[in-house]
Amino acid sequence: MSGIELVAERPVPGHPRDYEFPETTRTSLSNGLRVVVTPMPGRALIAASLVIRAGAGDEPAGLGGATVLSARALTEGTEVRDAIELTEAAERLGASIHAEAGWDATFAGLDVPASRLTPALDLLAEVLRRPSFPEREVVRLRDERLTDLLQAKADPRRRAEEAFVAAIYAPSSPYHRPAGGLAETVERLTADDLRAIHDRGFDPGRAAIVVAGEVDPEVVLRDADALFGDWTAAPSAETPGPIDDTSAVSGRFVQVVHRPGAVQTEIRVGHRALSRRTPDFYPVSVMGAILGGLFNSRLNMNLREEKGYTYGASAGFDMRRASGPFAARAAVNTEVTIPALREMLGELDRIREAPVTDDELRAARDFLVGVFPLRFETPGPVAGSLAGLFVHDLPEDELTRYRGSIEAVTVEDVHRVAREHIRPEAAAIVLVGDHGQFGSALEAEGLGPITVIEDAEG
Repeated sequence: MSGIELVAERPVPGHPRDYEFPETTRTSLSNGLRVVVTPMPGRALIAASLVIRAGAGDEPAGLGGATVLSARALTEGTEVRDAIELTEAAERLGASIHAEAGWDATFAGLDVPASRLTPALDLLAEVLRRPSFPEREVVRLRDERLTDLLQAKADPRRRAEEAFVAAIYAPSSPYHRPAGGLAETVERLTADDLRAIHDRGFDPGRAAIVVAGEVDPEVVLRDADALFGDWTAAPSAETPGPIDDTSAVSGRFVQVVHRPGAVQTEIRVGHRALSRRTPDFYPVSVMGAILGGLFNSRLNMNLREEKGYTYGASAGFDMRRASGPFAARAAVNTEVTIPALREMLGELDRIREAPVTDDELRAARDFLVGVFPLRFETPGPVAGSLAGLFVHDLPEDELTRYRGSIEAVTVEDVHRVAREHIRPEAAAIVLVGDHGQFGSALEAEGLGPITVIEDAEG
């Protein structure tokens, strides 16, 4: 055949290339602030961030959403500059500055050319130490969040996520609602509330400055000491207690959010699971990849490739400072809601009941080991991962040990953690869709007590 060369054998994956995580220096200032620096020669765009171990999981229930809004408001003005002037100051340095918060921590960071790192760190210190929380900008951010919440009610996927966490966590837990809060608390938030939340967590003993790129650690340490060395905890700063992660699940049950006329059903199956500090992190990572973390995972190959029920099915563990959720997810056409749910539960049972194959184990390990170096080709992800070690109080060599620890996971390890950490018999099953189309079949499955919630946006 002219112009066409046939390949006699299917190509096989190569071996993961060697990789060593960059050398990192760690120092503490006299006030307890950690300074973490990773020199990366040839990476002239520096990533620098200050991370505070205070997130949405630490905020009082009555201020739900305040931590996320407080972080967003940091770049809306300081005692020295308003939002426009702050943006212009960053642009003059060729820098981009940003701030955000999640369940576990608050971050403020920037990306800047190496030659302008010192003045950029000065700007970062201004944002963190002298925020003004201007009333007008706070109102705008609050209104944007309220609009986002309204939009979420019309989005079946987001509605399913909200209903799922509310089903698996007790009302006393912050994990019972989204990190950004719900309308009943967000609508009451004021600039004073955001300032109070900021001050509550603003303690150098709970913070680290992390810098990666073409930098000299001694220069970074000198700048950090000059800009943050006199930082002391705010008078209202509080030492965080344990995060309430109380489960609301004692046995399997079904909750249906009824959306009349919906042509698809969002399916969630899961329960409270693990924190990031679990000693089973590595075998759980491999098991999660086999079950629902890869394109060729068991869930996706079954529900998508074999049955054609969905464009994608997945499962995974969201590990936080406290016990985050495990969830299996899929969106399916309404008429196959019950068959798809049956297959999903079957896969959760199967990975618990019998060992995975050697080929499955090898594919998952090779993927996790192979993509690891790709995550760290630029300074941003390097700084982000080092910040994560600080937030979760993990060993300093965690990233250095990652590939070896993944490669050491065995078939027996995967089987053990599947039995211990996946509990389909004590899971919440949340369905967002047209109950009228599948209600009778659902009841016939005998999966547990069924609650139907009428959804105003259905």
